[in-house]
Amino acid sequence: MTEQKPDAIYRTDALIAEDIDAYLETHQHKTMLRFITCGSVDDGKSTLIGRLLYDSKMIFEDQLEALSNDSKRVGTQGQEIDFALLVDGLAAEREQGITIDVAYRFFNTEKRKFIVADCPGHEQYTRNMVTGASTADLAVILVDARKGVLVQTRRHSYLCHLIGIKNIVLAVNKMDLVDYDQATFDKIVADYASFAEEIGIESFTALPISGFKGDNITVAPSENTPWYDGPSLIEHLESVEVLSSVAADRPFRMPVQWVNRPNLDFRGFSGLIATGSVKPGDAIRVLPSGKTSPVKSIVTYDGDLEEAMAGQSVTITLEDEIDCSRGDVICVAGNPPETADQFESTLVWLNDEDMHVGRGYWLKLGTQTVSATVQQPKYRVDVNTMEELAAKTLSLNDIGVAEVYTDRPIVFEPYEDNRTLGGFVLIDKITNATVAAGMLNFSLRRSQNVHWQATDISRRHHAEMKNQTPRVLWFTGLSGSGKSTIANEVEKKLALMNRHTFLLDGDNVRHGLNKDLGFTEADRIENIRRVGEVARLMTDAGLIVLTAFISPFRAERQMVRDMLEDHEFIEIFVDTPLEVAEARDVKGLYKKAREGKLKNFTGIDSPYEPPQDPEITVNTVEMTPEEAADHIIQQILPLK
Repeated sequence: MTEQKPDAIYRTDALIAEDIDAYLETHQHKTMLRFITCGSVDDGKSTLIGRLLYDSKMIFEDQLEALSNDSKRVGTQGQEIDFALLVDGLAAEREQGITIDVAYRFFNTEKRKFIVADCPGHEQYTRNMVTGASTADLAVILVDARKGVLVQTRRHSYLCHLIGIKNIVLAVNKMDLVDYDQATFDKIVADYASFAEEIGIESFTALPISGFKGDNITVAPSENTPWYDGPSLIEHLESVEVLSSVAADRPFRMPVQWVNRPNLDFRGFSGLIATGSVKPGDAIRVLPSGKTSPVKSIVTYDGDLEEAMAGQSVTITLEDEIDCSRGDVICVAGNPPETADQFESTLVWLNDEDMHVGRGYWLKLGTQTVSATVQQPKYRVDVNTMEELAAKTLSLNDIGVAEVYTDRPIVFEPYEDNRTLGGFVLIDKITNATVAAGMLNFSLRRSQNVHWQATDISRRHHAEMKNQTPRVLWFTGLSGSGKSTIANEVEKKLALMNRHTFLLDGDNVRHGLNKDLGFTEADRIENIRRVGEVARLMTDAGLIVLTAFISPFRAERQMVRDMLEDHEFIEIFVDTPLEVAEARDVKGLYKKAREGKLKNFTGIDSPYEPPQDPEITVNTVEMTPEEAADHIIQQILPLK
């Protein structure tokens, strides 16, 4: 194919530097629109993006030649250019004919710059689609004119609405395959309008297009659709309001990324302004501390600014020396956001492993990172039918509503008002994998009504009265490994040393505190969480706490460690092989588990995750309980 090759793309390497300088001079003040294309499999998303890149002359000569060769070899359009190959870069995508990953592409026109994300259409890759939508200002929902509104059309529309995308374009594609029939277009628009109203989409823009032929893509109106008098896709993309423009009209908020302290004479707070604007002299408030101060200056690499707006990265200096660090939020003094530690949130689960109710995860919101637990979902949403279904957990690609508790208050705003202070991710504490994307809907009322009551006698005073350093000696190991026996021996030896101790035994707490819990994975997590909270209170009282629990999961042991002060948690691994523990079987539990009479038994049909780096390890094959206790005492001394 040789006709109408873009003329501005065949520049030599010698002119690259000149091109870059000219581009920056001409385009640096253009606004940026981020948008996504989504829809059902084979609706033409990649073809549409390829067409946009081609028509905006963003393809170099070598790319065009490679595209032409690939189109003949693996394309789907005969001898003509297959524009989808510009975007479907993965070999697996070309082999399967579907988009798997999120492909990002840049292009620009005379009026605006664009970053477009081509999101996968298949339900299996919902998490990829959510990733692409999280930063978008606009969504182009493609519908095959031959097929109409499908399940995936509804699914992606719901997800875009959930993520907070206000600008929706319904692009009825492949109109060339239905002879540009207006009745077909009108029916699809009517069907979509009915669904959009049902899920809360207030407005959308409908266009009849052909990504392959180029109808209604560029500025020139298509002669094949004389009955359509609306804008082309490019015209609409160039004129729609971008998210940064909306953000500029909201109150000033800037999460602090780092404290800029190059020397003793300068102290500034750096970050990306999420919403609003700020000027020198403006009164600001630092949250969560609530301290206030006027702005002294707004510093950038290119010099001080008289005003800074949403979307700019700046360093702010203050007139007063007030405490402010990474994770804090600088905001307008008279209209601050909320702080809370309990929320209703909407979660999109992104991990292959199901959500564990009560397990501690890292919650990252803006520059804030806290420990958080997720409660049992109120419901999950069947995005194909919009039904709210009962759920005990969330699996890969599930969307649900659940309460989230954080270990300390965070600064936030509802996601629908502020993506930066309302959107978060959950991170597994052990693997560091991102397991969920979330949107805070509102804080729970009890989080505003319940406050920590300060007392005059501190935990330090309690410890000094007992002349000891509080510790939690956390014994973990298989059932029958000897945890309770060794913990009892250690406590007796500490008592002879006049240490104030308390032993929390796994069986004992299930007679009272945790009698309502079973042995499912979720109940085991809650069992350890409660014990961890009790142990923390006991260390506040200055005690040395000994716990003897199987505590099979590393994440829950880490959760308890995170509850305590540094160096207070001492993990003691009672290392006993399964065959040795089973041979002891003083309670007859292994025998019942082998016979199938005892479900979810650790080591048989429920996993045990041994510590990777415990403070102390004792081997009960090589040591007697008394020898193990002596070894532990030697390791933890001096306790003061």
